[in-house]
Amino acid sequence: MSKITSKDDYNSNFNQLLSRLGFFSAVLTVLITVVFLLAGILTPARSGPFATSAVNAIHYPYTNVAAFIPGDYLWIYPGILLALIFIVLMVCIHYYSSDDKKVFSQIGLSFALIYATVILIDYFIQLTVIVPSIINGETAGLSLLTQYNPHGIFIALEGLGYLMMSVAFLFMAAVFNGGRLERAIRWIFISGFLIAIIFFTILSLLKYDIVAFEVAILTINWIVLIVNGLLLSVLFHRAAQHSPSLSQ
Repeated sequence: MSKITSKDDYNSNFNQLLSRLGFFSAVLTVLITVVFLLAGILTPARSGPFATSAVNAIHYPYTNVAAFIPGDYLWIYPGILLALIFIVLMVCIHYYSSDDKKVFSQIGLSFALIYATVILIDYFIQLTVIVPSIINGETAGLSLLTQYNPHGIFIALEGLGYLMMSVAFLFMAAVFNGGRLERAIRWIFISGFLIAIIFFTILSLLKYDIVAFEVAILTINWIVLIVNGLLLSVLFHRAAQHSPSLSQ
């Protein structure tokens, strides 16, 4: 009997912990995404098809940018935080899923880890390699790596990273098939993935710059994260209320 009680206590306490962690990670996802979105909007585009001002426009080799440091790089910090908290949220969804859905949530978590790895490497290089090199006038070979190059490695990796996030959305959607709240979460995840793929296909066929796809997928994923982050916070809050700890 003591073993059964101990196991029940463990399960109940684990569910409480999972619900609370899921709630806070969902709320933080919303807050960080909002900050990330605002930072992205407020950071002017200085090169590529969305350059907003001819006066401050930057042209190849995109290295005469010391005057825009650190302002043009502040948006990267919430991007790094989002990658970290998104993994926590995906882990919570994985453990929230029923046993017959865990194969889908595991796949989704795997794609989320790919997203986080690509984005963290991409953003960290900008802060620790590109910025110090520009400040010190060591600009040889930076053209292909800088964020200002619309055909550069930075933009390509960023597009890849957020495309992997969209794939994570698709597989995580399979976890949610309960009531109206879960169905809403499910279809928002699926819609985010489908819209991202449509934009990728159209922009590829029209041969637009990859920066156009980067802007599109960032916008799509920001909307999905904010809306579903709010819905997931409600879901985990309800789960916490229905999973009282036996040890209390």
